Amino acid sequence: MHLTRRQFCQSTAIIALATAMLAASTLPPFPGEALAETVSTADLMKPNALPDFALGDDKAPVTIVEYASMTCPHCANFHKGTYPDLKTRYIDTGKVRFIFREFPLDELAVAGSMLARCAATEKDNKAAAPEKGLAMISVLFNSQDKWAVRDPIPPLLQIAKQAGFTQATFDECLKDQKLYEAILAMRERGSKDYKVESTPTLFINGKVQKGGASIDEMDKLIQPFLKS
Repeated sequence: MHLTRRQFCQSTAIIALATAMLAASTLPPFPGEALAETVSTADLMKPNALPDFALGDDKAPVTIVEYASMTCPHCANFHKGTYPDLKTRYIDTGKVRFIFREFPLDELAVAGSMLARCAATEKDNKAAAPEKGLAMISVLFNSQDKWAVRDPIPPLLQIAKQAGFTQATFDECLKDQKLYEAILAMRERGSKDYKVESTPTLFINGKVQKGGASIDEMDKLIQPFLKS
């Protein structure tokens, strides 16, 4: 069964989502071309359908762009194993600007991304708190084994409530058609313009690293840009 957007928005479909296998809600793949070894940083920084989730000095000598799916176990491993050290060593010290972009592989990943976007949105409906969105992303990755399951809605709601959501704001967020379409537009842009076809895909000053990396591997990728 392929889960349609209409079903996703309806309360009966939320029940169906909660009881469906993740494979049943997989989004269609893009016909991909070979991923280049490097992508122009200027091209990577072109405006997207949504503001970037960015952390770190915007004048940092290294910019890392990550395309990830919230239900991707390799993405979760990167955020649990590598990202904390990356943040301490490079982001917090002003050496790296880190940008997270959505590349959902299934409808449940879209839901996780929507919740992160809503967590970062202030009452005036402007994404003025990217750090809140990134914090939600970290929580979702760290608890992926709890909510990326056959019955995802109860654990997702519990996580959302800990971030300040109510039942009403949780439901409202997941029914936001414009947000849903914008997240899919982020995915389409990543695929068509940057040839992303799997997650995680990292761009370190435009240099492509597929599948994530350990902190030691990230050191080797980052250090040449700091020495030049």
